[in-house]
Amino acid sequence: MNGYLIFIVVTIISTIVGMWKLFEKAGEKGWKILVPFYNFYVWLKIIKKPMWWFIFIIIPFINVFVLLLMIVEIVKCFKKYGLGAQALGALFPFIYLPYLGFSAKETYLNPDNRPVIKKTAVREWTDAIIFAVIAATIIRTFLLEAYTIPTSSMEKSLLIGDFLFVSKISYGPRVPITPLSFPFAHHTMPLTKNTKSFLDWIQLPYYRFPGMGSIKNLDVVVFNYPDGDTTTLEVQSEESYYAMVRRMGRDQVWQNYHVIARPVDKRENFIKRCIGIPGDKLQIIDQQVYINGKILPTPEDAETEYIVKTKGSVINKKIFSKLDITDPVMAGNMNEPIPYEHNYDFSDSTYNPPLMMTIKAAEKLKEQTSVISVTKYINPRNAYNKYLFPFDSANYSWNVDNYGPINIPAAGQTVGISMKNISLYKRVISVYEGNKLEIKDGKIFINGKESNTYTFKMNYYWMMGDNRHNSADSRYWGFVPEDHIVGKAVFVWLSLDPNKGWFDGKIRWSKMFRFIN
Repeated sequence: MNGYLIFIVVTIISTIVGMWKLFEKAGEKGWKILVPFYNFYVWLKIIKKPMWWFIFIIIPFINVFVLLLMIVEIVKCFKKYGLGAQALGALFPFIYLPYLGFSAKETYLNPDNRPVIKKTAVREWTDAIIFAVIAATIIRTFLLEAYTIPTSSMEKSLLIGDFLFVSKISYGPRVPITPLSFPFAHHTMPLTKNTKSFLDWIQLPYYRFPGMGSIKNLDVVVFNYPDGDTTTLEVQSEESYYAMVRRMGRDQVWQNYHVIARPVDKRENFIKRCIGIPGDKLQIIDQQVYINGKILPTPEDAETEYIVKTKGSVINKKIFSKLDITDPVMAGNMNEPIPYEHNYDFSDSTYNPPLMMTIKAAEKLKEQTSVISVTKYINPRNAYNKYLFPFDSANYSWNVDNYGPINIPAAGQTVGISMKNISLYKRVISVYEGNKLEIKDGKIFINGKESNTYTFKMNYYWMMGDNRHNSADSRYWGFVPEDHIVGKAVFVWLSLDPNKGWFDGKIRWSKMFRFIN
């Protein structure tokens, strides 16, 4: 039994012992705390709360909040009316409840005989704020959380400026790995650039409560950035620290940037579509994704690059607006994006900047009289991109449109490992699953033992953006471990166009109140 389990067992026993003594002081038999459900009935009697509270006690996740309230109420039964004492009871019941139970000077007071305490306006507001923070934190942690789409990697399925809800209970809520953190802040304190919002000297091991289901192919998933365990304050997730090291060298990165580490739940939140689930065999051929040898349907609103040629006339900017073509083109050799605010001439035979659009938009654009052709751009099969996972040109000559085949690891699955394929699994083995991996004289050592097989401890997933030529996803950093999964994107409740003003169509009315496919 590891230290964490010992701690959990001790805290549970200590809390039960404390409640046993409190029951006895309230005139009930102490053993009643041991009887499931009946113990809550007796507890509600002691604190004189209505029995309909029992309904919320049996509702998963909501019951956590109700139990906190019940602890506060039984603390009040021992004349602890101060906010500090009540907070001690709620946060450290395994210490404070045994104290109340075993201390001879602490006596039970029937709630009917409790003096009426007149609260000041400040106290009323303080209690209300604390209640709201606790309630919202529980909802945010275990039920539902709000997110905003910051980039175009999911266009046109999800747009920059979409505000959406992410369900934590779809796949099961994850216990916070860093429980001591500032409410509602992710990894940085509000109004600061680099002040941590969490304390990392207490980190809980990964645990996920049972959910309503499991991740399926084509689910839209929010997860913590796998490459974000190490990052830089200046660049953050705009470019992976590891990609910077491959591009610039480690010494240059450490000399010119502030390098920091982050625990799993404080890494940047990414949103992508799950393309591969544990045990799947994935391959991309000419942009088409195949799972286990079968075509995986391309999302209806997915975007990719098209090469457009015209007869010499320009394409009016109104056409772009009508077809919802919004991603910028690249201006010649300047490599600078130009927004679609102008008319464009695509008759130049030496350079035609690619347009990012959906299949529907491409078909509509072909109908324009000035257009000769609209051709999907696909990277040649023999082209190699050295910035793609697993960064091993000797064994894997892949690009974004022709990738794999690659197998998605599943918990309990054993694979053979060798110098030919270790690049696929070395981050899984060493970083995600915490083993010491060494390669010496062409041999692989795991935790000091020479190994030619490895058994995975966790499930892994393959995530890709719907904007296939403008998405930093698993093709660039590999597998997503199950402990990085945050939840399922389910509903867009607001959509704002960042390029427009409030009186110029900023609210995308047609994109609001929609479920995410």
